[in-house]
Amino acid sequence: MIERLLRRFERIIDPYGDVEPDGADPRRVGALPPLPRETNRFIWHFAREAKGPFLALLVTGGLTGAVDAFLYAAVGWVVDALGRSSPATLLADHFALLVVLAVTTLLLRTIVLFGASVLEQQVIVPSLYNRIRWQSYRRLMDQSYTFFQNDFAGRIAQKVQQVGEATGDFIVTTLQTFWSFVTFALLAVAILAAMDWRMGLVLLAWAAGYGWIVRDLLPRIRRSGRESAEARSVMSGRVVDSFTNILAVKLFDPGRRQDAFVLGGFRRYVEAIRAMTRAITTVRTAVAVLNGFMMTAIGALALHSWSNGTATTGDVAAALGLVLRLNQMSGWMMFNINGLVRNYGTVQDAVATVAAVPALIDRADAPTIRTAGGLVEFRDITFHYGKGRGIIENFSLRIRAGEKVGLVGRSGAGKTTLVNLLLRLYDVEKGAILLDGQDVAAVTQTSLRNQIGVVTQDTSLFHRSIRDNIAYGRPDASEEEIVAAARRADALGFIQTVRDPNGREGLDAYVGERGVKLSGGQRQRIAMARVFLKNAPILVLDEATSALDSEVEAAIQENLSSMMEGKTVIAIAHRLSTIAQLDRLVVIDAGRIVEEGTHAELVRRGGLYASLWQRQSGGFLPAAAAE
Repeated sequence: MIERLLRRFERIIDPYGDVEPDGADPRRVGALPPLPRETNRFIWHFAREAKGPFLALLVTGGLTGAVDAFLYAAVGWVVDALGRSSPATLLADHFALLVVLAVTTLLLRTIVLFGASVLEQQVIVPSLYNRIRWQSYRRLMDQSYTFFQNDFAGRIAQKVQQVGEATGDFIVTTLQTFWSFVTFALLAVAILAAMDWRMGLVLLAWAAGYGWIVRDLLPRIRRSGRESAEARSVMSGRVVDSFTNILAVKLFDPGRRQDAFVLGGFRRYVEAIRAMTRAITTVRTAVAVLNGFMMTAIGALALHSWSNGTATTGDVAAALGLVLRLNQMSGWMMFNINGLVRNYGTVQDAVATVAAVPALIDRADAPTIRTAGGLVEFRDITFHYGKGRGIIENFSLRIRAGEKVGLVGRSGAGKTTLVNLLLRLYDVEKGAILLDGQDVAAVTQTSLRNQIGVVTQDTSLFHRSIRDNIAYGRPDASEEEIVAAARRADALGFIQTVRDPNGREGLDAYVGERGVKLSGGQRQRIAMARVFLKNAPILVLDEATSALDSEVEAAIQENLSSMMEGKTVIAIAHRLSTIAQLDRLVVIDAGRIVEEGTHAELVRRGGLYASLWQRQSGGFLPAAAAE
């Protein structure tokens, strides 16, 4: 019964918010408004998304402090009642007082604490914390390709995890713990001042000292908290980077240089933590000294008043109980304020990442692209990766619909950059790229990339089933279509032999992070099966067969040729034999076209292409094609 009741409260806050997690949301990439970049506004943004529960939490926090103060004051009333009555007459003389105390302790206090716990643990923590993480993740997914190239994936993931917990804890602690303490302190001042105005002055002076600590000493913890959060993210990013590239570490790092690199992150984190703990010890010492003076002064005044006959024994008991509770709560509260400051620093650090404005977004009125026929035009484009010069310079190229074009050149000539610009992973700095006359920068990114199938040299798979990886571009594909795509990529044979540690086999087998449980050639064939299934009108092959051995490449060459039928093809390959039979080869050097023509024409011309060809065996071409 209690579990059913609690489940009802869990549904009060939507744990996702502006985007549902099932992928059914029709909004375009980049259409989500960015999160506030200023820390206070970021926190307030999510506080407003759950304002009802937070207002209720404010009320329960205040009631918690009020009930505590009432019970400590009631101790004095009970002591005085015991002094004025005998055991035989206590119940008759003070029945109302005892009933009020019993009801407050058994019923009111229980209701308040239950309400506070339900609000925090059922309503806010599971849903709001996840809402912050989810919305932060979704904004990060709108970031450009460059954004992820410039940072550790582990560090970014750490920011998403940290910002949800830190933001939620900051709000909850402020409204519940901090407000409960403030309420108790205010009532304690009122109660003690009613006994002796000098006690009220002592508590006001104590509150001023407490405020000085919060104002002048706690900022040190906030600064060190922000620095430690950043150091923790860097440390986590370096650790994840080591695990992700574990094979390279095993093969190329016998001297354990990677350990030294990661150790640098650990050392930075340890120093940041030490700076924060020094600040915490300073604050705790200041609080201990301040509380010592407060308790001594209140105790002395209470005893002085009792000796003068102006305070009862119950007043002394209540006064001492209140200040002892204040001492306990202030130390506990300072610990929570430390947490508040650290959480604020963590939010401040994370906001710089999760609320960054995407550098590459769709225009507000961007339409979806019309179904592409396949005409691709690069019109006088320039792109330098923001460096001011180099890479692509005043480049123009027209690829007819259905034409098969190979891009040839030395490493670094700009071939892959051209493909990335077509996919709008970057925006050109000058000029325009058109697809069937439509500027790729003017249409939505999602609709543009739906028109292009890509097989890259560095194939990365998700740690999911082989079936999911093949169907990633077409999640609605049938089982028959998935199997047919795997067969066309000459992948079905090895797929049927794959078995993962959990006993899943074939298409159901999981492939490990980035597909590490498969060979490079197997990953490449899975990627090709994905493109077969997507069946987009434009096909980009960026070293698509580089990871395949000659026998496997020959086996799938016929299927690859059939996949190209009726499509515009842009192929990049350093192994020239794989692209020599395309309709046209475009030779690029330093971001410019230096030669164009068929394989035979370029070989006869004796230019850059011919020199590149002569360095290779040309073993896969028939003799006629190599002439």
